[in-house]
Amino acid sequence: MTQARPRATPTVQIQNDWMIVTEWRFPPHGETGWHVHQYDYVVVPLVTGQLLLETPDGEGTAELVTGQSYTRNAGVEHNVINNNDYEFVFIEVERK
Repeated sequence: MTQARPRATPTVQIQNDWMIVTEWRFPPHGETGWHVHQYDYVVVPLVTGQLLLETPDGEGTAELVTGQSYTRNAGVEHNVINNNDYEFVFIEVERK
C-alpha cells in the first residue's frame, strides 16, 4: 500500500476583483493534489529546490531558485510535489 503524501498548505494573502495572492507551504515531500488553474499565474519561489510535477502527459521536474519567477497560462492541470527533504515555499499570484 502506498503511503499518502502530506498536503501543502495554501494561505490566501490577498483576494480582490483582479488578483489572488497565495502562499504555498509544502512539508518535505508534500503535494498540492491534482488541480486545474482557472487563471494565468506567476510563481515566486522563496526557497531554492526541486519540484516534481505530475501532469496528464507524465512526470517532470522543475528546478526553482529563490526569487526567480515564472509564469503559466490558465488551464494548466497538475499535481505539484516538493521533491526535497525540507520545507518548500512559494508565492502564487493569479490574475483574474
